[in-house]
Amino acid sequence: MPFHPRNKHKGHYNLGTLAAANPALKPLIIPGKTGERTLDFSKAEAVLELNRALLATQYGIQKWDIPAGYLCPPIPGRADYLHTLADLLGDSHDGQIPTGPTLVGLDIGTGANLVYPLIGQHEYQWRFVGSDIDQKALDNAKRILTDNPKVQPHISLRHQSHPDSIFRGVIELDERFDFTLCNPPFHPSAGAAKDANRQKWQKLNKGKALDDNPGLNFGGQSTELICNGGESGFLARMITESAGLAQQVFWFSSLVSKAANVAALEKQLRELGATDVRALDMAQGEKHSRLLAWTFLDKKQRRAWRKARWPQPHKV
Repeated sequence: MPFHPRNKHKGHYNLGTLAAANPALKPLIIPGKTGERTLDFSKAEAVLELNRALLATQYGIQKWDIPAGYLCPPIPGRADYLHTLADLLGDSHDGQIPTGPTLVGLDIGTGANLVYPLIGQHEYQWRFVGSDIDQKALDNAKRILTDNPKVQPHISLRHQSHPDSIFRGVIELDERFDFTLCNPPFHPSAGAAKDANRQKWQKLNKGKALDDNPGLNFGGQSTELICNGGESGFLARMITESAGLAQQVFWFSSLVSKAANVAALEKQLRELGATDVRALDMAQGEKHSRLLAWTFLDKKQRRAWRKARWPQPHKV
């Protein structure tokens, strides 16, 4: 399954162009197996500098950086999520993707990298609220916004002061969001996170001896990677909370990395009264994931919402 058709990153990277935009990338370029130039994606530095170059050349973001040890997400996969979400919104809007600042999204766990709001604002001109339980991450996100004054007015940040909550304490009384998005913690324990990383390291370094303590090439703090119950536990809690905000969000959504988790989550949503549940497949190279989206609004409520908040679709 290829990248989304609107994803700017489908096909091969033009490493020459990217290195011109970010000279720090140049010494990290290595020869590939068939003679083409590539990057050593087992190195965190290569992923970081590639992200800087992609955000600068494709999205106009300058001086992007994250603190050492924080999650450095692959930009193409994050863009795929946003484009898939845009298609979902368009499917709810007579086939026309609603764009512009009247639409507001909530990024749960926006992190120090702030990638979802940065890409979504550039591609669709949506406004965003980014929330996180980690104040240091939010401080870095604030610095990114300060260094990019064009996007700063369209993205705001909120600290989640209740670590066991997801929406509670972030969504205010009578506040409305057109969508939420989330990249949930995957692992139930530090040991599980380490084992998963060793497997990833082995795939990226075929034929090489395994380091006793391979680093995380994409980084990640414990709050970004680990939670009670892992991915399935986090999403079950998210779904339970979302039912209490049924009239305040049009589409809730989250990535689901493990296909085996989807059926139980769909069952939980139906039991809580979700009126529409979608599991949308996505893939970037060998990595497969899916976007799980749901709403509690009935058809009449959805029509009223669109009429009040979304630009009217153009008649063909």
